[in-house]
Amino acid sequence: MKSRATLALIIVVLTSPALAQNGNQTRGQQDFRACAPCHSLEPDRNMTGPSLAGIWNRKAGTLASFPRYSNAMKHSGITWDQQSLDGYLKNPSDFMPGNHMTYPGEPDEKARSSVIAFLKSAAEIPSDQNQAAQSQPGMGSMPGGMGGMQGRAAPKLKTVDASSRIKSITYCRDTFRVTTEDGKSREFWERNLRFKTDSSEEGPEKDAPAILAGGMLGDRASVVFASPDEISRFIKPQC
Repeated sequence: MKSRATLALIIVVLTSPALAQNGNQTRGQQDFRACAPCHSLEPDRNMTGPSLAGIWNRKAGTLASFPRYSNAMKHSGITWDQQSLDGYLKNPSDFMPGNHMTYPGEPDEKARSSVIAFLKSAAEIPSDQNQAAQSQPGMGSMPGGMGGMQGRAAPKLKTVDASSRIKSITYCRDTFRVTTEDGKSREFWERNLRFKTDSSEEGPEKDAPAILAGGMLGDRASVVFASPDEISRFIKPQC
């Protein structure tokens, strides 16, 4: 009888709502890897998408530090809670037609529930702990998901060192030659070099683009300019 009572107690503990919630949050932290390439958990640390810090009970499209919301998002009138987040994560385009979310959605109800539980718990802990959790091993790049980009927040390009500050870019046939301020040069096949812009406070200084490594083999990179007009002015044809 005593062993049966002990077993019953173990079952009650293991199936308790508190333990289930903790397990849900733990899985959610792992499932959040699909979101991390585009969304930070650090307040006002925006990436491709807005920061998700404090998203719980926040009105959609109202984070002041994020300027790229779609009109559909800004005028939706939605407040993010269990029900609205579940509908949006299931199928963003059906739930909110016209929004900018490129992620097709998560059909697995348990996965959605775990991510929502994690986002709710993240709103209740200090932001520095959220940042640490997001940068844990395994929270980085993901194949598929939301673009397969790196899951860490974008570096502040005004403060990169000389090895990342570009001095010149030349172009010959199918090859770009990039020379950085430390005097070193590298060649990139034209399809392996991407040109981007970042006009935010974290972007590069005017006429001082930065290069960021990309690709598992080190053969790809992105050059980030302060504005689009700099791109054509900076690249010089030279063979």
